[in-house]
This record gives sequence, C-alpha cells and structure tokens, in this order.
Amino acid sequence: MTHSGFVSVVGRPNVGKSTLINRLVGQKISIVTPKPQTTRNRILAVANFPGGQVVFFDTPGIHQPQHQMNRFMVEAAVGSLSQVDLVALMLDAAQPSGRGDELVLKVVKKVKAPVFLLLNKVDKVSKESLLPLIDQWRGRHPFAEIVPLSALTGDNVDRLVVLLLQYLPEGPPLYPQDTLTDLPEKFFAAEMVREKILLFTREEIPYATAVRVDAWEDKPRLTRIEASILVERDSQKGILIGKEGEMLRRIGSAARQELERFLGSRVFLGLHVKVREHWREDRRLLRELGIEPPGD
Repeated sequence: MTHSGFVSVVGRPNVGKSTLINRLVGQKISIVTPKPQTTRNRILAVANFPGGQVVFFDTPGIHQPQHQMNRFMVEAAVGSLSQVDLVALMLDAAQPSGRGDELVLKVVKKVKAPVFLLLNKVDKVSKESLLPLIDQWRGRHPFAEIVPLSALTGDNVDRLVVLLLQYLPEGPPLYPQDTLTDLPEKFFAAEMVREKILLFTREEIPYATAVRVDAWEDKPRLTRIEASILVERDSQKGILIGKEGEMLRRIGSAARQELERFLGSRVFLGLHVKVREHWREDRRLLRELGIEPPGD
C-alpha cells in the first residue's frame, strides 16, 4: 500500500521552507540564503519514500507586499493552498511569534485540507521552552499534527515523512520516480545566479534585481548560457559590476561552478547587467520571469 499527494509548505519569509524541501527531496531544488524573500516562485518538488511519493510546493514567504512582484508572490503561496491534500505551516521556533505569523495563520484558517504545524529550528531552542510553545500553538488552531524539527540538521524530519504519508491518500506515484520538478533548466540557471547576488550583495541590491536567461546553447562539451541581471537604477548597476568588474566576476564564477555541478558539463556563463526601471511593477516582465501566474 502506497500513498501519494500534494503538500504545500507555507510560512512567513526566512523560516526554512526551502531548506526543508531540499532535504526531503535529497537535492537542491530551491535556492537558500539567510535573506528573507529568497523564494519568488512556487516551486514543485517531488520526493520519493519507501511508503509513497510526496509532491511539495515550496512557496514564497507570506508577507505584506509593497510591489506588484510581492503581491504575485503572496498570491502564489495562498493560491497553492486550494490545490493540495495537506498544508504544512512552518514557523521559526527560535523567534518570538509576531504579526507575520498571525498573517499566515489567518490564511491557513481558511484551508479545508489538514494542516500540520512545523516548528523549525529546534536545534536553536531549549527543550524547556519547546513544550510551552507547542501548547501555545495548539490552542490557536486545531492542527492535525504539530512536529518540532530542524530542517538544517534533519532532526525529526523522518518523523514528519511518516506522518505526511499517513495523511495522504492511497494511490500510485503521481510522477515518474526520476522526476524532481516540472521546471526547466533555464529556471534553475537564473535562480543560481540570483542566489549568488543574494549572498554577495547587501541592502537593497538583492531585492531590486532579477535574472533572465536570454540564450542557451548545448554543445557536445559545453553549455553556453547568456543571462541578464536586471536592476532598477544606474547606482545598483555600478554596485553589481563592482570596481573593475570584480563583483560581477565573483557572482559569475560562483554561479558557473554550481551550474556545472547541476548540469554535469562545462559551462560558459555570460552575465550582463541592465537597468530596467520599476521592473517589479512590470506585469509583462513578471510573467516572463514566472512570478505572475499565467492567465491572470
């Protein structure tokens, strides 16, 4: 008897959703950085276990949006809740509960599917404080299960898998065993470049940039990729390029190395920084980047 189904992992930004899904899938599907709002798209990730298959939706963090882009990000997260068999609400157990958690809980209260509460980062929390935290959240919503875990260390993740499969419907796998995601390689190339921008730059730069793959050519021993890094102002372009091109080379080198591991071939990566004012409000571009849902 096997079980399979769809699970949406939601929460406020930077609670560890992508780290957990990467661990469950066993491969890096979503980029991970210490900065909030790293995930911009809803990402499908397929995980196979002895007892069945779980198809996860890694979603953007739910927050109060300030740009059209952020509104679409939140819509993608909320929209995923009506399409799944189970919802996993993730919280950062090491941080005090605040308005961000209240916002997510308000959204989750409207869901008809069973809801798990995942208390992440228990490796940073004392056991004495964990039980009162569980009791506190148990009184705020009738969660189907409350699972304390650490996505980073893997603590109690096996227990989560057992519970997920118990709650999902009986049935065969929904995707072939060798499927990891339904997204194209171009998407991951752009994300790997954006991850390095998030890691290497500060202040407004990570949030004012987008990456678009303009050309992709597979040769016998080389994959040639040309990509544009979009920014909103000339000053941001200067910071991204850096003195004598140092920052852009650093970003490109780190992204190229990761792409070579991902694709299993040598990669030529050409990066070009372009100013596109107010791109976060440009619906056409947001759709091109996959941030605005098609058909809206």
